[in-house]
Amino acid sequence: MMLIPGQTLPLQLFHPQEVSMVRNLIQKDRTFAVLAYSNIQEREAHFGTTAEIYAYREEQDFGIEIVKVKAVGRQRFKVLEIRTQSDGIQQAKVQILPERVLPSTMSAIQLESLSRCQLFPSSKPVSWEDHCSPQWWQKYQKRKFHCASLTSWPSWLYSLYDAETLMERVKRQLHEWDENLKDESLPSNPIDFSYRVAACLPIDDALRIQLLKIGSAIQRLRCELDIMNKCTSLCCKQCQETEITTKTEIFSLSLCGPMAAYVNPHGYVHETLTVYKASNLNLIGRSSTEHSWFPGYAWTIAQCRVCSSHIGWKFTATKKDMSPQKFWGLTRSALLPRIPESEDTSNQDSSPLLCL
Repeated sequence: MMLIPGQTLPLQLFHPQEVSMVRNLIQKDRTFAVLAYSNIQEREAHFGTTAEIYAYREEQDFGIEIVKVKAVGRQRFKVLEIRTQSDGIQQAKVQILPERVLPSTMSAIQLESLSRCQLFPSSKPVSWEDHCSPQWWQKYQKRKFHCASLTSWPSWLYSLYDAETLMERVKRQLHEWDENLKDESLPSNPIDFSYRVAACLPIDDALRIQLLKIGSAIQRLRCELDIMNKCTSLCCKQCQETEITTKTEIFSLSLCGPMAAYVNPHGYVHETLTVYKASNLNLIGRSSTEHSWFPGYAWTIAQCRVCSSHIGWKFTATKKDMSPQKFWGLTRSALLPRIPESEDTSNQDSSPLLCL
């Protein structure tokens, strides 16, 4: 799993070395590192995220000690040196990567004395419907970037690198994915907001590590917006051409968004995306409510109809009064976003170029 700052990571550990390591962490600073690998063939990781434990519980199952942990991603880091101890636990020397906070696009030409003339948050619309009003938004943008008339550049160019404008554009995309999304559930800080979006995007590790390397919220938001605009559907990562679902089917069951990390009884972490409909899948075995991540729903294993790769699960309600009656939980590691390539990059074997 590639951890994003602010993302919750559930763990269930039962190997003696891992249990001992977590116990030592609890007595110290409760912080450990999660290395970011762009693919399973990569031997060395160059980036990662620190994780802070905020919930810890020990249990015993048939005499086996089990540690259940919940941690949250904190800071990005660059790996300087890494070594493996005799017990198999890795230790690394890392450099914490700072967040570059860029000044306002108008700061170079707007006098500080004019800052009091800006539109105060209390004057902004309180509902999403009012906020979507073209008249209000045009008036607000005109007032915010009025100093652009003193330069040789148009105001729309400044808006492309304005954090607030980018956040509003991303929110519009998120509302297309989930019509029940509440703005109050999203962070107001551009840095936290950009990480929340990165954790919710159903992209593969190659794209996610690109977002993790970016040290500016504005650049990160521009890349995320580019991905959301270009991504039309999700395919089987093994087949690469078999379409599983489209972004219009994505919905959210929790305040965390449409995708969250869940751990199974064997300790494997699945980042699971919830969608209303999925295609080209075969169901394997009988449905079961045991260890279900969604109370009141029974799960059935789902595999790709073409290559039989594990894609996720179908969840079916056990009671008639539950809504939705059924949905699909797709694991991010089995999905590949379909992003059309431009003509000049169609012959190159590389990840899609993101707009910075």
